[in-house]
Amino acid sequence: MKSTGNRLLWVLLALLLASSWGASLVQTSFGDIRVQSIKVPTHNGQWVVADLYRPLSVSSENPAPLVFVVPGFQRGKEALSNVAIELARRDIVAILIDPYAQGGSSASLSRIAATTEGYGMFALVDYAASTANLNYIDRTRIGATGHSAGGNAAIRGANYFGREAERTGEPSKLHSVFVSGYVLTLRDDVLEDVRSNIGVSYAFYDEGAYRNELQNGDMRIAPEALRLVNLGRDPSLPPVTEVELGKHYGDLGSRTFRVVHNERVLHPFQPYMIEAMANQLEYFEHVFGLDSGLSSTDQVWYWKEFLSLVSLVCAVVMLVPLGRALLRLPLFASLVHPVPPPLPRPKGRGRVLFWSFFTIGALIACFSYIPMAELSQVLFVKASNREITWFFPQRMNNAVMMWAVLNGLVGFLMFWLAWRFHGREHGVTPSMWGVQTSRKELLRTLLLAGLMFAIYYLLLSLMYWLFHADYRFLFMGVRTFRPVEFLLLMVYAPFFFLFFLSNSLRVNGSMRTEGQPEWKSMLIAGLGNSLGLLLIVVVQYVTFWWTGTVYWTDGWLYVNLLFAVVPMMFVLPYFNRFFFRMTGRIYLGPMATCLVFIMILLTNTVVYLPL
Repeated sequence: MKSTGNRLLWVLLALLLASSWGASLVQTSFGDIRVQSIKVPTHNGQWVVADLYRPLSVSSENPAPLVFVVPGFQRGKEALSNVAIELARRDIVAILIDPYAQGGSSASLSRIAATTEGYGMFALVDYAASTANLNYIDRTRIGATGHSAGGNAAIRGANYFGREAERTGEPSKLHSVFVSGYVLTLRDDVLEDVRSNIGVSYAFYDEGAYRNELQNGDMRIAPEALRLVNLGRDPSLPPVTEVELGKHYGDLGSRTFRVVHNERVLHPFQPYMIEAMANQLEYFEHVFGLDSGLSSTDQVWYWKEFLSLVSLVCAVVMLVPLGRALLRLPLFASLVHPVPPPLPRPKGRGRVLFWSFFTIGALIACFSYIPMAELSQVLFVKASNREITWFFPQRMNNAVMMWAVLNGLVGFLMFWLAWRFHGREHGVTPSMWGVQTSRKELLRTLLLAGLMFAIYYLLLSLMYWLFHADYRFLFMGVRTFRPVEFLLLMVYAPFFFLFFLSNSLRVNGSMRTEGQPEWKSMLIAGLGNSLGLLLIVVVQYVTFWWTGTVYWTDGWLYVNLLFAVVPMMFVLPYFNRFFFRMTGRIYLGPMATCLVFIMILLTNTVVYLPL
């Protein structure tokens, strides 16, 4: 058993190393692209962290266009590395930024940073257009692209630099912009000052389309799209009354070129659609007058996504053999106890009670999520208003935390009620729960969990240092963290721990019964822990499919957050069971997973910390 556990740890470590190296090879196009991190000071003491993708083919003698890539709300720079990879493969320099208040960039003093500062992109455009350091870029061909709120940043940048061009009489510093997943600011007051070419790509099934003027995602007759192609159009030509998707409108020479795309995909998945990527690549090659020799469908980014997914899975699974290996150390060997006997298999009334509480728990989880999100906006006013603060500064995580506290307490209550009114009368004793411990043992367990957390993130930091690649799949990722985010972990983790401990108690103290296969027991536990949140996603998208409008409109961003949360909730009981079987106690699983999983949440959401 000892040999098998060590072998698994080394196999996972080897796979992690190989997949991270493979992701790096794809990201650098097997050495043809240099990728490096940069940090640029901006106004008001703010700063922007970014990744610079420089094709080795460009030089001062052979300058290339530059495109700034701006992720949207709740997205760090790695979430759009696919765009930067494909641009750089086509000899376009790309700078992929962490938007203000996300990733390694500072917060902003502006409450509407995407609108007024382009999430930091405006400052970087000014820098690129004036510095002699980037002597390998063509300053007359600077572009910007972004998805969702990043798309808003791109069009706002075209407006901002267009107004500057009117004042100076010089061409706009932004030659061209591409707006993905955002049309709310395609208004006359924004477009009339634009002096840049514009491409637009909008998901036909965008969940936020209810906010559009026609309340749908069809761009053929959308006023936003018609306004875009008609503004700046030759007055001698009749106005466009229906946009032909993919058609080129306007003139490149006068920077009035326009094109509109309308891919049939959901909003969060649009950047990861081959067709949408091809449309964007064709746009930038056209406006910059390039011919890379690569077809727009010749894309490799998805191999990086696959390899970093392998990294993500290996790193998370590795927690189990890592914990087993550390438990063999003399310092932690005393934490290993015999596994308590399973509970008697429920029959009759006990079975009805089990499934009743299972259903009630899922329904409470479902119906409490949006109300808890709304309550968080009342309790944490500054973060909800996007103002800098030390008091629970993560707007989206505050909502998840409120939900976790409520459902953790509900879990404890249901566990006690099930034992009080049935379990204790049918042979269930507290000794079967694995709760017996001491203060010294709890502290030692916490030390072990902290050591597992440290090894997990030190290994991530090593992979990032070696290969400039973290663990992720699409918009779900495990990122390195700044020291200040460790302080946030100390703030948020105690509240989330109520949920994690409650889950471990229920998984191991009421769902581990005689004669039931482990796989079935853990599957029921995984479903029980995630079903409520999954129901929210189902209701949201069944309603959307049936009516064309999502069920939760004002809270649709909170629902989108669940794409990353639900998988965590499903696998959590598995870890709690694995660690319970190692120690015979319920504590190591929730301690270790709370630290790791909550840091994953903290590093993937906006944070309005003081500068």
